[in-house]
Amino acid sequence: MTRLESLSTAGMGTGGIGTGGTGNTEPTRAPVGQVLRLTRPARGRLCSAILLGAGAAGSGIALLATSAWLISRAAQHPSVVALGVAIVGVQFFSISRALFRYKERLVGHDATLRLMADVRANVYEHLEALAPAGLSAFRSGDLLARLVGDVDTLSDLMLRVVPPFAIAFVVGIPTVAFLWYFLPAAAIVLAVALLLGAAFVPWYALCLARRRENRQAAARGELSASVVDLLEGAPELVAFGATDAQLARVSAADAELTRIATATARTAGVGAGLLTLLTGLAVWGILLVGVPAVHSGRLQGPLLAVLALTPLAAFESVMGLPAAAQCLERVRHSAARVFAVTATPPVVADPEVPQPLAPAPHNLRVRALRARYSSERPWALDGVDLDLSPGRRVGIVGPSGAGKSTLAAVLLRFLPYEGSATLDGAELEKLAGEDVRRVVGLAAQDTHIFDTTLRENLLLARRQASGDAVDFAVERARLTDWVDELPAGLDTQVGEHGARMSGGQRQRLGVARTLLAGFPVLILDEPEEHLDGVTADGLVEDLVDVTRGQTTVMITHRLAALRTMDEILVLDGGRVVERGTHGQLVTAGGFYARQWERESRFTEVRETRFARETAAERPEIATERVL
Repeated sequence: MTRLESLSTAGMGTGGIGTGGTGNTEPTRAPVGQVLRLTRPARGRLCSAILLGAGAAGSGIALLATSAWLISRAAQHPSVVALGVAIVGVQFFSISRALFRYKERLVGHDATLRLMADVRANVYEHLEALAPAGLSAFRSGDLLARLVGDVDTLSDLMLRVVPPFAIAFVVGIPTVAFLWYFLPAAAIVLAVALLLGAAFVPWYALCLARRRENRQAAARGELSASVVDLLEGAPELVAFGATDAQLARVSAADAELTRIATATARTAGVGAGLLTLLTGLAVWGILLVGVPAVHSGRLQGPLLAVLALTPLAAFESVMGLPAAAQCLERVRHSAARVFAVTATPPVVADPEVPQPLAPAPHNLRVRALRARYSSERPWALDGVDLDLSPGRRVGIVGPSGAGKSTLAAVLLRFLPYEGSATLDGAELEKLAGEDVRRVVGLAAQDTHIFDTTLRENLLLARRQASGDAVDFAVERARLTDWVDELPAGLDTQVGEHGARMSGGQRQRLGVARTLLAGFPVLILDEPEEHLDGVTADGLVEDLVDVTRGQTTVMITHRLAALRTMDEILVLDGGRVVERGTHGQLVTAGGFYARQWERESRFTEVRETRFARETAAERPEIATERVL
């Protein structure tokens, strides 16, 4: 368990976030103590930044006090020798203030950036552990806001929350003691003013802003989610004329966030105004008690200016406290959103001491397998048996929702299960997920293509792969002819989500990436999904051809591709209702036979129509298949 994970589970629970994407009941604010514990790894640097900040604030107070004494004493026309120490003091404090402030910024930001890098890495590691089933509880845009915006907000804890309060405390006590030495009444006035400025004003500003701060993190997440939905769904929104409605959602979310920011700035202005008022009152209060002290001889004349002007510098250390209190409230909300992610347990957790993976060849054996996505939902798989010995190829068919993709998720260690699923005799739940996924690879129906070159997309599978290995994977996926026609070849940019590629090319690129990885066991999960009939048939037939001799699970609705499979399983309602070879299932007269008859008739009609249309347009061509 990571440090951030342990912090989030202590006192917060799981936030009510399930794995089924049914919503969450995460707390709106994290406890202050829990948030402050985030600073533990950077405690040394944070203390150094606080001391340096206190040095800068103390130098500022000393500079103003020394300057006030120097000007007042100079008005009495003493000898230059009597002013020498004060002149040197002014020079020293002016230089030291700048040096302290520079060093404090340097150390403070270094500590903050190191801590934020650690926090963001921990959040990402937990998101990786949640993928893919556990992420369905969050909207993608909101997740992005948590990983970026909310983690960035946590940086205020190190820069704008802890240091201002600590510096005000460290500087305030010596300043009051300094005034007490010369005139106790003046020290009391300053102490009362500083106490009001450091406690009451931040509390009042926080009370004004609390309701808005409660909404700010959620509003930022809603805006991010709405913008991501708009960008990712732009083609569909334009096609169905729904762009205006989505833009209105984005505008409403932006307007809400703007109102919150405006109100927050207004509250900060109120806090600054109250502190300015207290500063003036402190100066006047010290003058009221200081002037009689001068007349009575209890206080030297030049020291009156020192005492009267000291509050101007002392209040610089509390001027940022109202904003710091607001930042603390904002940090607590953002921390709650981050902790809600890290407190969500992985759907499948690795064992504390995983069993070592046996060497190749690998055997997968499934017996009485049961799996579901949550305890409230019915079994997606119920009593499935499957044998995958080296080189064996199995086809999985069935209606939508029959459990085909669930079976792939279990074999990849993405879902927990009951029954038995062993890899080389070891239960999958006793193996590390990464070890299982080094053996079992997936070519999914929704292949994600990154906005980079074809080569970089392929090398994600195996970074150190040679050029020959890449070319061989491209050839096996039947992409060589297309790549050769590209001016830049494999260095061609494909665009976001492979926008510059056809659907078939995207699917083949995903298959090539999987083949390049060299998985001993390959799962092809409906790779023809979202493709037209001709393209889908060509892709599936090619996949059947390139996976000969490799342990393969082919999940598909295209039955023609399964004729050469060693065994075919028909799933319905999570159960195996038929199994056998293509010939056996066709003669059995069950679901498979009916689907085969329907597919054969459809294929015949489609090919006849395509041939007629092509012959009418170009008589010299009888048929043409386009990928």
